[in-house]
Amino acid sequence: MLNDRKKHVLRAIVEEYVNTAEPVSSKALVKKEHLKYSSATIRNEMADLEKIGYLEKTHTSSGRVPSEKGYRYYVDELLKDDNISVEEVKYISEKLESKINEIEDLTKVAARTISEVTHYTAVSIGPKTKTQLIKEIKFVLINPRLMLAIIITNFEVMKETVIKFDEDINEKQVETMNYMFNQKLKNQPLETIDRPLEEYLYDEMSYSVKVIKPIVEQIKKVLRQDEQLYLKGANNAFDLPEFNSLEVAKNFINILDKRELVEDVLSSGLAEDINVYIGEENSQEELKDFSVVTFRHKVGDKDMGTIGIIGPKRMDYSKVISVMKYISKKLNEGEK
Repeated sequence: MLNDRKKHVLRAIVEEYVNTAEPVSSKALVKKEHLKYSSATIRNEMADLEKIGYLEKTHTSSGRVPSEKGYRYYVDELLKDDNISVEEVKYISEKLESKINEIEDLTKVAARTISEVTHYTAVSIGPKTKTQLIKEIKFVLINPRLMLAIIITNFEVMKETVIKFDEDINEKQVETMNYMFNQKLKNQPLETIDRPLEEYLYDEMSYSVKVIKPIVEQIKKVLRQDEQLYLKGANNAFDLPEFNSLEVAKNFINILDKRELVEDVLSSGLAEDINVYIGEENSQEELKDFSVVTFRHKVGDKDMGTIGIIGPKRMDYSKVISVMKYISKKLNEGEK
């Protein structure tokens, strides 16, 4: 357990290193108005923090930088989660309120907003298809070979898609399809549509399976879009000094190219909690040089999607977590 003086020194070192990306010396800390300690006292505390593993030296004559253990203590015990300006609050509110009724877009909008405010790379994925139930399917004929399909889920997610046919269909057939599809699929999981739906609809339909097949294929396609990964701010990473290393930069690009790895990162957190994984705490070897912060947006028992920030271990955790908490609060306000 650290005493108050060591806590103050460790917090100051983390925040100074986050701001400057330069090893922190006792001389630099003496200039901090909130640290009313002498240079000798700060040097002693820094030496002690290094001995117990909270700080590291990059080379013999340098100042200190936080270790992974130091970052973890900072996140768990020292971090302030109100590091968000009035301007940022206003910006976030405007961004989310413009989309607050479009649930299927909320996760993307939130991820984009977090990236824009924090200047880190954000990844997100919408609610899992298998967790949703079909509330209603509605077909509307546009012309004899073009039909609009509207799928509404119990999450109040609405998806629309236009279906093209190789043969003419009429209003009577559309009416029949509305009835049949809703009879078969209402209150069923969306993953039901992954089965060959035409097999159990065909016997009850009086016209060609060629009409049913494009409907099923297009509905499956549009529903899978909810599970597509969304990426924002990848270029922001390359403005950070850590990415001057070709190895780190290549590793980062490879991470973003691996859908399964990123999905695993986003699914590893607990529902509704903000989760922080620092360096070696990441289970994936590719992420050992990075930190990941995630949060899952949940309303009741409904998983609305997950957002993650991937950045260097020298991440502004205070800013990222403050922004995530505010966005999470605004999203939940929108559901009331």
